[in-house]
Amino acid sequence: MLTIALPKGALLKESIDRFQAIGLDFSAFLDKSNRQLQIQTPDGNAQGLLVRAQDVPVYVEHGQAQLGIVGYDVLREKQADVAQLADLGFGHCRMSVAVKASSPYRSALDLPAHSRVASKFVNCARDYFQSIDLPVDIVPLYGSVELGPITGMSEAIVDLVSTGRTLRENNLTELEVLYESTARLIAHPVSYRVNPGGLADIVRQLREPLTAAV
Repeated sequence: MLTIALPKGALLKESIDRFQAIGLDFSAFLDKSNRQLQIQTPDGNAQGLLVRAQDVPVYVEHGQAQLGIVGYDVLREKQADVAQLADLGFGHCRMSVAVKASSPYRSALDLPAHSRVASKFVNCARDYFQSIDLPVDIVPLYGSVELGPITGMSEAIVDLVSTGRTLRENNLTELEVLYESTARLIAHPVSYRVNPGGLADIVRQLREPLTAAV
């Protein structure tokens, strides 16, 4: 049976809609009274796993799920060995460097060497500052990263930005955009070649609307 990892949070409903459009119904995950983390489609042809977004590529990489949907930001951060099959075009956001609006910095290169940069995306932050040859000290935070500059614990943050409202409400401003992020369809590389449970056909059906829109 084909197993598909679905991300909790902002991408879940659209992910379920995409699968429902091709006949795979995981809508039970949207029922707030449902506590199940693993369900089968009504026809029994596939099962879904409801996991934290950060864990989707882990389940796919290790073969517990053959297919999954996850944000590009998570893929960049986790650096998992998975096959990226399609940009699904929803869940738009961007990874950005931000500082206090009152700071004198107007680009990332203005930051002093060995500045502290708070982020839950430690690998993404480190890779970016290495790419511009600016040594910084990464401070891992997994809650409200915006508090880093507000409290003086860090000079800057690297975080996901959608509308920018949270930054503005906390008197922060973006300096740079590292990359844009959208939902991606991923697969276990070996499973994609072996094609269990009609995986290739499911991928084709998910890709068709994207091709038609081009």
